[in-house]
Amino acid sequence: MTAVIERRGFRIFPGSLDRAAQENLVAELREILARAPLVQQVTPRGQPMSVRMSAAGRFGWISDRAGYRYAERHPQGMAWPPIPDAVLALWRALADCPRDPECCLINWYGEGARMGLHQDRDEADFGCPVLSVSLGDDGLFRMGNVERGGPTESLWLRSGDVVVMGGAARLAHHGVDRIRFGSSTLLPRGGRINLTLRVVT
Repeated sequence: MTAVIERRGFRIFPGSLDRAAQENLVAELREILARAPLVQQVTPRGQPMSVRMSAAGRFGWISDRAGYRYAERHPQGMAWPPIPDAVLALWRALADCPRDPECCLINWYGEGARMGLHQDRDEADFGCPVLSVSLGDDGLFRMGNVERGGPTESLWLRSGDVVVMGGAARLAHHGVDRIRFGSSTLLPRGGRINLTLRVVT
């Protein structure tokens, strides 16, 4: 792992997971997704999201016509599988938080997928950070401001990188403008997996 990068309060830890650790984690995620499949959710306005989602932990994050929220069950009715130990270990090493995460959101980006600028603000405790893990293809991560608008800064996240959004960056707008499809060999069919860990209650 190389030295931490600090941008706008975001802390980026390049290469936190080596190739073997990434492969092991992907194998665990495949087991999770066999139990709690990826779904294409829609915004409250009914617009399909380009990113497909699932989760692990006590809660998953849901978006549909009823709004954005956390839920204790998958849209298909099953409970969410447990968060993998390797992911919890990253949280405990890097998040600087006394509480363990209650949700590990699993986002899968296929070719052309993106995530617009947004805030993570559906949680009850903003004193706990959000921790993000990148696996697979490079993603162009955009970091903005707490208030919408104003100048932003971007950098490419690569497979194995971790971002911690806490303190001044906890409510900052952020997103993924695009992925560099095919830039990694971790996922045989290409694409990017992003894990985000959150304390919900």
